[in-house]
Amino acid sequence: MSPPVRWHWLPRRGEVAAEAQARDWLAGQLQVPAEQLQLRRDAWRRPRIEAPFERHDVNWSHSGQGLLVALAEGGGRVGVDLEWQRPRPRALELAKRYFTQLEHAWLAAMADPLAREQAFLRLWCAKEAVLKAHGRGLAFGLDRLAFVDGPAGLRLVECDPALGHPDAWMLQALQPAPGYLGALAWRPDGP
Repeated sequence: MSPPVRWHWLPRRGEVAAEAQARDWLAGQLQVPAEQLQLRRDAWRRPRIEAPFERHDVNWSHSGQGLLVALAEGGGRVGVDLEWQRPRPRALELAKRYFTQLEHAWLAAMADPLAREQAFLRLWCAKEAVLKAHGRGLAFGLDRLAFVDGPAGLRLVECDPALGHPDAWMLQALQPAPGYLGALAWRPDGP
């Protein structure tokens, strides 16, 4: 992953809101008191850092008892997704409904149900991370971007023009803690 992007996994702190916990980590990274780090949400509820850190981008995701936070410096867009690994008996059904036909076929061809569930989660995390970086999240449509699996992992090969060119995106699969899968997507400034 490009050096201007940092990420960190945190165990959730009881009833503390994910945003407050993310703010604490971000403030430490930016070396400012947490109460001075101004976060706001845009029209699609995507977090943004206010001045003097407006050239930084942030994103976070929580699942189970975990929180994944990312910080991109110097422009660009970052998105993360975190999923707690648990049985997903409807994974293939969900893939048929929300993923591309080729992605569904790839998953359906897997004979091992456990391998299929893991692949489904990796694909879900990758898609959601890109869509969160873009700013519209799942509402934009999981079928509007397509990944293929290869020796280096999942690779974005096709996407809606609103997401920019597929080659502009960098993706890092994460296993931030036992029992969790995640993904970090980053794209330099551009469309």
